Amino acid sequence: MQEAIDFLSSKSPVFLEIIEKYGLPTIPRRPQGFETLVLLILEQQVSIDSAKATFLKIKAYKTCNPENMTVLSDEEFRSLGVSRQKTKYIKILAEAVLNKELDIEGLALKTAKEVREELIKLKGIGNWTIDIYLMFCLEEPDMIPLGDIAVVNTIKELFNIHDKQEMEIHAEQWSPYRSYATYLLWHHYLTKRNRKITY
Repeated sequence: MQEAIDFLSSKSPVFLEIIEKYGLPTIPRRPQGFETLVLLILEQQVSIDSAKATFLKIKAYKTCNPENMTVLSDEEFRSLGVSRQKTKYIKILAEAVLNKELDIEGLALKTAKEVREELIKLKGIGNWTIDIYLMFCLEEPDMIPLGDIAVVNTIKELFNIHDKQEMEIHAEQWSPYRSYATYLLWHHYLTKRNRKITY
């Protein structure tokens, strides 16, 4: 991580200021696999904490595997706090795994571009979900998820850039460590708001 931090600080002193003020960021890690993709679907457009609460309810109710997720009824999902739309996405994912359209284990052997091409085919899995899976599970060092509200708001605040395309262009100078830049941006966003998140 030190190499990434030295590189980023040389490009944008803001990163050094974040570390001096708030310390080093946590590098999020999650296990590869079906469960994590289900959790990421639940996390879309809601807080990590509320998604995690729903995820734990599902796991307490039934083992979170493709076989169980395809046979749970919509009513059961609703009773566990899952919206109709996200129920549909989880079932699409589960069916893709069972039908061997998606080999989740095989994703680790693919490039980031190939992983994106593979996952984007599934309704309910968009670029944000793929970015986070690549970063948290496959330890991809060079992602900047501009579909993430906290990342976008922090870039606006610290760099005074308000257009997403301009953000993307500006972030190119942080390559090949854009994921680490993201962890620092999240770190600033959360610590400033006294929020602690367990990934």
